[in-house]
Amino acid sequence: MTASVRGVSERPAVYRVVDHIVDYLAAGGVSHIFGVDGANIEDLYDAAYFRDGITAVLAKHEFSAATMADGYSRSGAGLGVVMATSGGGCLNLIPGLGESLASRVPVLALVGQAPTALDGRGSFQDTSGRAGSLNAEALFGAVSVSCERVLRPADIVTALPRAVAAARTGGPAVLLLPKDIQQQPLGFSGPKSHNGQALGQRQVGDPHPLVRALRKAHGPITIIAGEQVARDDARAELEQLRSVLRARVACVPDAKDVAGTPGMGSSSALGVTGVIGHPGTVEAVAQSAVCLLVGTRMPVMARTGLDAALGSTRTLSIGSAPPYLPCTHVHTEDLRASLNRLTRALTGHGRPLGVRVPDMVPHNELAPPWCSDEGVRYRDAMLALDRALPDGVNIVVDAGNTGASAVHYLPVRRGGRFVVALGMGGMGYSFGAGIGMAFANRKRTVIIAGDGSFYMHGMELHTAIQHRLPVTVVLFNNNAHAMCVTREQLYYNDLYSYNRFSPSRLGAGLAAMFPGLASTDVTAIDRLPAALADALGTDGPSVVSIECSADEIPPFAPFLTAIGTSAAQHSQSTEEEGTVNVPASA
Repeated sequence: MTASVRGVSERPAVYRVVDHIVDYLAAGGVSHIFGVDGANIEDLYDAAYFRDGITAVLAKHEFSAATMADGYSRSGAGLGVVMATSGGGCLNLIPGLGESLASRVPVLALVGQAPTALDGRGSFQDTSGRAGSLNAEALFGAVSVSCERVLRPADIVTALPRAVAAARTGGPAVLLLPKDIQQQPLGFSGPKSHNGQALGQRQVGDPHPLVRALRKAHGPITIIAGEQVARDDARAELEQLRSVLRARVACVPDAKDVAGTPGMGSSSALGVTGVIGHPGTVEAVAQSAVCLLVGTRMPVMARTGLDAALGSTRTLSIGSAPPYLPCTHVHTEDLRASLNRLTRALTGHGRPLGVRVPDMVPHNELAPPWCSDEGVRYRDAMLALDRALPDGVNIVVDAGNTGASAVHYLPVRRGGRFVVALGMGGMGYSFGAGIGMAFANRKRTVIIAGDGSFYMHGMELHTAIQHRLPVTVVLFNNNAHAMCVTREQLYYNDLYSYNRFSPSRLGAGLAAMFPGLASTDVTAIDRLPAALADALGTDGPSVVSIECSADEIPPFAPFLTAIGTSAAQHSQSTEEEGTVNVPASA
């Protein structure tokens, strides 16, 4: 209910459960809550309206609302919060929360439920689990680090800090909030307290098992950095450790921006590991006396091609979860503190004397076969983006051939994040996540996605338009689910294709749909630089749709192996196909 309908311009006289929730979150530094409105969550929207410092953002779909919260959290702005109503609304949160769980992203989900008096009595959207109804606790418990149903108004005072603390450990926490409980009054008029203890104390691991091993190391050391470095804001601490160890640093695909930023060890950066990674990382690990994993579990996408090298190299790990391979592991929920301890223990009289600066390993790339079809090539487009994107820009990448190419070819911007969701790899993630990042810091955010992802969740662009966010969407339009087309060609003899689409002109279509939106189609590489310059210079949202080919093979190691193509390496100064892979601008 809006203030004009209620007839007042101040908060309701009764201090409700929902008022306490928004007050507590605002006191904890949360500035935005993302969601889709509905009958069983509308009281939270009502409370947010009357709370200074909180902006309730209306998304167009709950999946996108969840990825907005995920992107907001990954931006470093603080805890991402999403809210949804009951029934189909809350069910739409599941894939987004699944991504946050798999990627260990702190998110709080506030999920509306039918009134408790109707539990098990056939109410509309009953998810109490009673009388054969859907059990929301079981459902959300499977995609969260914590799930709790609040059944008494006073319980919110302890349940909310408990959920926030659980989310801070890395992953989504869910509070199930029946509508009648949301509306109930509390016996006080504001949060009783909101201090560091309310958020819980994070465990800081003892690094001495690693200290002993690193002091005995003789030869080069390679560090593989993961997503927890970003989550714990430990980039500076990682660079200090790298300097002490005289190490080179590689990153897993979804942590591309945690090392190698200019001015912070860029000369030591090896690139990305795994299926869309750079072959030099394998060579570096194989030549190392010790490989130190920092904040990563090394899932298959990150360790493909590295198993043999890791198996023959002493491997150590520090992070919030043990890796998926044998190693000496130190558990820590606070990498900043633990890396500081580790660095201090390895300096002065305790410094390792046997480590040395490794031999140079040139930056190199996978080499997909030449594609003769019409359309802009992935690598050429990423090179144009590299030249166009200034420092400070956030980059959010979607799944598929487009995402593989962006991770492999496009460097990180200084002062900006580079995010790709590989926990679940859900198509369309980038649209909500990019919008969430733009809300967090109002920096120009570039969303890189394919047309298949756009057809799933690209209409969330409307939210960016409504709020005049600095979001530029770069669409690679190959009129297909291109990665599935490639699989049909390589693994099913190219006998058919279910995955090619009727042609479209997304740039022109969006320009017609949203008057005033700067949106264009690019059909040739020579037109791309000007189109990117115009889009990035636009005050507010913009779109560049690039026509490319569904038959181009991306830099994806399993595909190259399947077609028998050597993962040929070439340095950044090598000329290929009439272009020069110039040194990264950031």
